[in-house]
Amino acid sequence: MSQAATTPSAPTSDAAAPASRPVCVGSESAAFRAFAFDLDGTLLDTLPDLVEVTNEALRRFDLPLRSRDEVLERIGSGAHVLIERCMPPRCSAELVEEVVAFWRAAYRRHGSPLTKPFPGIVATLSQLGGSGCRLGVLSNKFDAGTRAVIGEFFPDVFVAVHGECAAFPRKPDPTGLLKIADELGVDPHQLVYVGDSATDMEVALAAGALPIGVSWGYQAPAALRQAGAADVIDHPRELIKLAPVKEDVR
Repeated sequence: MSQAATTPSAPTSDAAAPASRPVCVGSESAAFRAFAFDLDGTLLDTLPDLVEVTNEALRRFDLPLRSRDEVLERIGSGAHVLIERCMPPRCSAELVEEVVAFWRAAYRRHGSPLTKPFPGIVATLSQLGGSGCRLGVLSNKFDAGTRAVIGEFFPDVFVAVHGECAAFPRKPDPTGLLKIADELGVDPHQLVYVGDSATDMEVALAAGALPIGVSWGYQAPAALRQAGAADVIDHPRELIKLAPVKEDVR
């Protein structure tokens, strides 16, 4: 007599998986009129300048320097968190504040000589803007630094730009992205938020926007999908599929 086979039950988890929204490319519902972007690792490759400035600050206070990969592992949550993570354990809070203040001043002084837009970004932004889509930026980079690099690389492109500031918490808190949606004149569900980190996907979901990850940034695509990305794109021109324009970006 044969024994009936049993199918093992799926493992359970206390934490529910993020609920991502499907991307219905080609349908009328897929035409979004507003796009907001993360900055570092999404629009711009800022890592070389971040490494330079971070090590300038660490060197100034006789602290161990960090490699490119070590800085990369620590970015994404603002300057204060970056410096805390780069400094040795058990440094005093007072020293952390001194190094952060020096870092901010050094970043403004250093500028962005090594920073550049990722391939296809400029052309895609031009086509999205030319089609009538309203564009914004929400970054965890400090607000003055965010506005400075946006003004340098993308003058007159974005309607709404916000970085880390006292007015609202950093991502993944949705307050900043909800403000971006309001300034762009759309409901959050009409907004696409594009980023390269799990934090970016989380803030989009929390605000009710469509979370789109990018594969060219500073976190692995698998981490973005795990965080709830509706899609992870390999080139900026793929965003055109979500806008009511022809896909003719080169």
